Amino acid sequence: MTVPEQAQQRTRPERVRRVSMADVAKLAGVSSQTVSRVSNGHAGVVESTRQQVLAAMSELGYRPNGAARALKWGSFRTIGVILSNLVTTGNVRTVDAIAHSAAEAGYAITLLPVTAPTQERVRGAFTRLGELAVDAVVVIIENHLLDAATVTLPPGAKVVVVDSDAGEHYTVVDTDQADGTRQAVEHLLDLGHRTVWHVAGPEGSYASGRRTDAWREALRRRRKRVPRVLRGDWTAESGYAAGLELAREPSCTAVFVANDQMALGVLRALHEAGRHVPEDVSVVGFDDVPDAAGYFPPLTTVHQDFTEVGRLCVERVLQQLHDEDVPSGATLVATRLVVRSSTAPPPATT
Repeated sequence: MTVPEQAQQRTRPERVRRVSMADVAKLAGVSSQTVSRVSNGHAGVVESTRQQVLAAMSELGYRPNGAARALKWGSFRTIGVILSNLVTTGNVRTVDAIAHSAAEAGYAITLLPVTAPTQERVRGAFTRLGELAVDAVVVIIENHLLDAATVTLPPGAKVVVVDSDAGEHYTVVDTDQADGTRQAVEHLLDLGHRTVWHVAGPEGSYASGRRTDAWREALRRRRKRVPRVLRGDWTAESGYAAGLELAREPSCTAVFVANDQMALGVLRALHEAGRHVPEDVSVVGFDDVPDAAGYFPPLTTVHQDFTEVGRLCVERVLQQLHDEDVPSGATLVATRLVVRSSTAPPPATT
């Protein structure tokens, strides 16, 4: 052996042996079966024994082998989430709700954002999640994609789709966009406003389209004039730009904004233009973000129950994994109007 080879042999790190379940069992003074039950969260282990096993795991740095557990139990206990972005309030709160509901059921989640979703990118995301070993997938794609005839998800995949017009092909959990919009528009009309203007979300968004259609239908049902649609991109900045346009419309006394962030921008624009809310213009948002009550004035808005959306997504996933009957079509989560100080009857001169 040459000198360089001898030096390399001396400096080569020794292979570290993986801590086994048997090692944990020996240190804890219990059987390997008990360690397995603690590792998998099974009931029926005395609490003092459980703590003893957990302490041994911590001391040895033991980590269960996920692949081995999947082979034994037939499950990775992980749910993949494919989503178009983590920017909008709705997506963030939906993912948060899914994560909490999954954790309560003993599952973890793996996030895979897909920017500018296309058929190819969605398929690629499924392939990637397959490599990451997940049991099922929740898809949160904002734009119209899954309702296109050319788009198909992998056959046999356990899939739940959130807020998308995916038809009867997939299990869908959706906020009742139409009824929430109806409540907002009728609230403003019942206050005496002659019509309701609308700041919509992005044109390609499913939620935006559903809310715009429902706004238009609510006005027509009450035989009211349907104003032109102003469009934003869910941000407060785009709402501000739309609000400046609305401030120049003397006939505008009521506005339904497709989300609370854009409504915040509308409020600022109206204030800067000298149009008082709600004395001159009433504003209603959609989402009921935690800060909505802290807007000036506090925002009347449509409340979405994101916690229930997340719970139902996980429930539907588990029903599929357990081969249980899953309700056909979309499961709609009810919305409700939260009335605060940003709405009032119109000025007496209108």
